[in-house]
Amino acid sequence: MMKPERTVGIVGHGAYVPRFRLSGREVSRVWTGGASCSPVEEKSVPGLDEDVATMSIEAARNALARAGVDAANLRAVWVGSESHPYAVKPTGSIVAEAIGATPHTLAGDWQFACKAGTEALSASFALVGSRAADYALAVGMDTAQGRPGDALEYTASAGGAAFVVGPADRAVAELEGMLSYVTDTPDFWRREGELYPQHGARFTGEPAYFHHVLAAGRELMGSLGAKAGDYAHAVFHQPNPKFPLKAGRLLGFSASQLETGLLVRRIGNTYAGSSLLGLTAVLDKAKAGERILVVSFGSGAGSDAFSFKVTERALAVPSHVRTTADYVSSRQPIDYATYARHRKKIAMT
Repeated sequence: MMKPERTVGIVGHGAYVPRFRLSGREVSRVWTGGASCSPVEEKSVPGLDEDVATMSIEAARNALARAGVDAANLRAVWVGSESHPYAVKPTGSIVAEAIGATPHTLAGDWQFACKAGTEALSASFALVGSRAADYALAVGMDTAQGRPGDALEYTASAGGAAFVVGPADRAVAELEGMLSYVTDTPDFWRREGELYPQHGARFTGEPAYFHHVLAAGRELMGSLGAKAGDYAHAVFHQPNPKFPLKAGRLLGFSASQLETGLLVRRIGNTYAGSSLLGLTAVLDKAKAGERILVVSFGSGAGSDAFSFKVTERALAVPSHVRTTADYVSSRQPIDYATYARHRKKIAMT
């Protein structure tokens, strides 16, 4: 288990989910004539003018508003994603400039498939915990792509979350400990120049997702002397509705403990934003004294596990900032043709 020298936590959190929604039934209608069963009700789709940078800026502004921290006091702006808008040019510097954190800040991008955001969060805890900085910003955001007709197209969505990390005396959720578990398990990949990722189908389950999520969760709880019953909420990476429920059950959690943070049915798999969006949904409703377990997963493969305890400061969160539920419920249905246009799936030469 890793625990910073200085006790730290989440000072402010913010979410962003695009309003456009594509239903699983619509994807099935186009590719199988409605014969296939979609794992999600619908997924979020970015607008024509939205990408990881613009969405990260919105989430970051929400996090800063909740934290009551001036962006000029941030000493790191780190964005985790597997769909950065540029192959060579950091998203982090764009976000830092837009929110007013430049020039005296670290800025950069993180990449570890769906746990890129929790990698950025771990580094932020370490930076602030080492006293090298008082505040850092970590973002997990994606505009995920799926090959037309592939299983991923039903779930690959868009959205994410941002967190201002700071000292424990300013935190709404204090970090109790964190742990990472990583192996070279190639269940999902995309080479440079390829438009869409490839995956190992059922191989992504047992040797990839479940092995890493369960190992990270068990080891962190064991290190803390905690058990599932000690937590009010648990959030796991959500590639589909079945995986997080099964992982939670195997770790001893009930469906009710996962309910608040389980968003995949309504917005799909937001990749680097998946577990972090679930955490924001929990923090929007959490009460002082409650404990939260979060375990991410990234193909390639690895998991980051975090244990938090909600503080009294959670009661003083500004009410004017949009909640995760606000973004989830604000929706505009679109058809497959509009989706194809938004995601540039029709090549114009």
